[in-house]
Amino acid sequence: MDKNIRLQKFLSQVGVGSRRKSERMIQQGVVSVNGHVVTELGTKIDPQKDKVSIQGKRIGKPPQEFITILLYKPKGCLSALSDPQGRPTIKRLISNIHFRLFPVGRLDFNTEGLLLLTNDGELAHILTHPSRQVEKHYLVKVRGILNRSQIQRLSRGVKLKDGLTAPADVHLLTTTRTNCWLEIALREGKNRQIRRMCEAVGHPVLKLRRVGLAFLDLQGLAPGQYRPLTSQETNVLKKSAAKPS
Repeated sequence: MDKNIRLQKFLSQVGVGSRRKSERMIQQGVVSVNGHVVTELGTKIDPQKDKVSIQGKRIGKPPQEFITILLYKPKGCLSALSDPQGRPTIKRLISNIHFRLFPVGRLDFNTEGLLLLTNDGELAHILTHPSRQVEKHYLVKVRGILNRSQIQRLSRGVKLKDGLTAPADVHLLTTTRTNCWLEIALREGKNRQIRRMCEAVGHPVLKLRRVGLAFLDLQGLAPGQYRPLTSQETNVLKKSAAKPS
């Protein structure tokens, strides 16, 4: 059985970038195999034997087995594997997994909910590239009660320091005398986007939970728990996000 794969596929698997980006890098002459610059896109390599470098820096081998897990990240935990300040990270929650996984995107320290971790660089790139517009669902508790005009403003786009937010699906779920719960679906991922959107309309976020990503949800999981994705789920996830919207 031929174990050789195309060079651009190898670069994508180890997380260098998408296959298209990898192809551009090859054509630009910054990729070498066993010390020789390669510019031919049809080039195949043996990932376990050949030495691949980008601008002289050696690129590691792709994992022999890909794994992706769905974690219910708790509040008060960093979406990182280490922290120089010594704050709690998600690493302690997956300490019994003997694979080197990395988070796909992030949730901020005080946000809880669905977070994927994987060693599949291609999948991570597909899910995080802005052009893919993978839908993410959130439950949001805010201070005060939004009126119809404010909900429409959130839905149409809010002007932030880093630009206007894309249209979002926003629904008012429940209200009390002092606050309300919203359901918000986004197809982009600006830093702390929902918190900043709600602050922009005068209603600071009190609680924030990501409850869905594409077709995935948190069913059956409590904060701190995780489950592996099935191969079928991974394949559907890749196909559903494969083409830019």
